Amino acid sequence: MGSKMDDNGGSVTNETNETIIAEEGVQATTPVKKWHVHRRMYDWVLSWADSPHSMLALFLLAFVESSFFIIPPDVLLIALCISKQKKALRYALVCSIGSVAGGMLGYLIGHSFFELIGAKIIELYSAQEMYGKVKLIFDNYGVWGVAVAGFTPIPYKVFTIAAGVFKLNFVAFVVASALSRSARFFLVAGMIYKFGAPVKRIIDKYFNLLCMIFIVLLVLGFFLIKVAFK
Repeated sequence: MGSKMDDNGGSVTNETNETIIAEEGVQATTPVKKWHVHRRMYDWVLSWADSPHSMLALFLLAFVESSFFIIPPDVLLIALCISKQKKALRYALVCSIGSVAGGMLGYLIGHSFFELIGAKIIELYSAQEMYGKVKLIFDNYGVWGVAVAGFTPIPYKVFTIAAGVFKLNFVAFVVASALSRSARFFLVAGMIYKFGAPVKRIIDKYFNLLCMIFIVLLVLGFFLIKVAFK
C-alpha cells in the first residue's frame, strides 16, 4: 500500500519518500536494502490513516519520533488532514502535544540514560558528527537551538537527547519545543485546512524553503526584541 485517495478521488500519499528520508539525515549512499526497510516503515505509518485509531496513531508517532523513530509525523499528519480537512487543526494539536511529550522523553534519555540508550540512538542514525556540533549551537544560541531544530528538517531527536546531556533548562526546553513544533505542524495543517489537497504538492516541494523563511523571520524577531529592550 503506499497511497490513499482523498474525498475528491485525488492521490494523497503517492509521493516518493526521498524528502522524508533526507529530513532524517540518511545519506544518498544508503544501501538498497536499508532503503526498502525505510519504505516499508513509511508505508506502515501511512496505513494508519485509514484506521479508526488514526488520532492515537498520530499522537504516538509524534511522540516516538521526537526521541528515536525515523519517520517524521508530517507523513501521517498530511494524509489525515487531506482525508478529513475539517479536522486538520485538531490533528495538528494532537501531533504537537505528542511531539513535545516525546521531546521530554528524549531529554530524559539524554539526562539520565545517555550511555545506556541515547548514544545508541545517535549511532543508529549516524548522527555522531551532528551531535558533536550541537553543544556549540547550544553554547551560542541556548535553548533557541532547540526551537530551530523543532521547526526544521534537522533531526529533532538529536537535539532533545543532547538537551538532556548538556542539561539545558528543562522549562525553557519545553517552551521552545512547544512553540517550534506547534508552528511546524499548524503551518502544514493550516495550509491544508485553507487550501485543501492541492497544497500538498507545494508543501512537499517547498517545505525546506518555508522552514528557512520562518527561521529568518524568527531570528529577525529576536533581534528586534533585543534592540527594543536595550
